[in-house]
Amino acid sequence: MQRYRLAILDMNNDVPNQGMRCIKEIANDHLDRLDWDTFDVRAKGEVPGTDYDIYISSGGPGNPLDGDGDWDKRYYALLDALWAYNQNPANKRKKYVFFICHSYQMACQHFGVGKIFPRGSRSFGVMPVFKTEAGRQEELLEALGDPLYAVDVRDFQILEPNEERLEEMGASILAIEQEREKPNLPRAIMVVRFSNEFFGTQFHPEADADGMSRYYQLPEKRKETIDTYGEAKYNEIIEHLNDPDKVELTRKTLIPSFILQAIYAWDSILSPTI
Repeated sequence: MQRYRLAILDMNNDVPNQGMRCIKEIANDHLDRLDWDTFDVRAKGEVPGTDYDIYISSGGPGNPLDGDGDWDKRYYALLDALWAYNQNPANKRKKYVFFICHSYQMACQHFGVGKIFPRGSRSFGVMPVFKTEAGRQEELLEALGDPLYAVDVRDFQILEPNEERLEEMGASILAIEQEREKPNLPRAIMVVRFSNEFFGTQFHPEADADGMSRYYQLPEKRKETIDTYGEAKYNEIIEHLNDPDKVELTRKTLIPSFILQAIYAWDSILSPTI
């Protein structure tokens, strides 16, 4: 049976987080078909080449517009190289990329489908995400409700979609955030399908409900969350994490389905009789 290679791009800049643990656990669920490696992009400047089959680029802290002029240029060069590879009709076996949160914001800005803006206040918690008409037709979102629910932690957002660029790329906006408290505030773009092979989410679809629930119930994390956001917000997070139709459904559905789509596409090319 053909095996494939996965590159996990760590964009966390050495800041402790739960996302990388969750991404690696998802990768380990597919060890029957995937071999994977991790690249510490921001802290160590590790950027892989184009010889992997699938790439998962993580979330991370800080301003997605900031770089050091080295890793960020090489990261964007990788995205451009993978995009160009996929546009070449001679390359039948395409490269697949999934962007999460920080990486998603960078990709949206880089490809020109939207612009990065700071939020007035942090979005934090388990949030509803509302499908667009295109999102209701999207296979990867089909098993998720409308709204779907996901862990959302961000200080920045993607706004001002460039309809001309979206059409030029063949890209689609698949979901937007809930209505803001102030009616005049725009709703951020939460999910974009850039192409058949490039897909991104503003939220964290890798988050696992059980692990996140245990994490937030650690005494120091519980105190930190309540001190920052209040006890009502804390209780809401725990309640949503314990609901199997919210975060856990998103965790079991989105990235695993993306990986399987890629594997099936490659298999059909290498073994057309399957």
